[in-house]
Amino acid sequence: LHRVDRRQRQMCIRDRLAEFADCEVTVEGDGRHFDVFVVGDIFEGLRPVQRQQKVYAVLQAQIAEGTIHAVNMKTVTPAELQQ
Repeated sequence: LHRVDRRQRQMCIRDRLAEFADCEVTVEGDGRHFDVFVVGDIFEGLRPVQRQQKVYAVLQAQIAEGTIHAVNMKTVTPAELQQ
């Protein structure tokens, strides 16, 4: 994909993840495969699969339509980030 398409898709993912208002979100990728890093208290007390489900729920439409092919994610709380 062209650099513009890649940036547009990264921005789209960031916009979708803006739902996690108090989280810090980083998105990188090649246009179809993305690495998503989310830091927030929203993940406190959740198992890793529950954390991923929260992120996937927000991105589900883009994944279903094929805009996003694959998402590799890391979700942590601010306390975990400091460890």
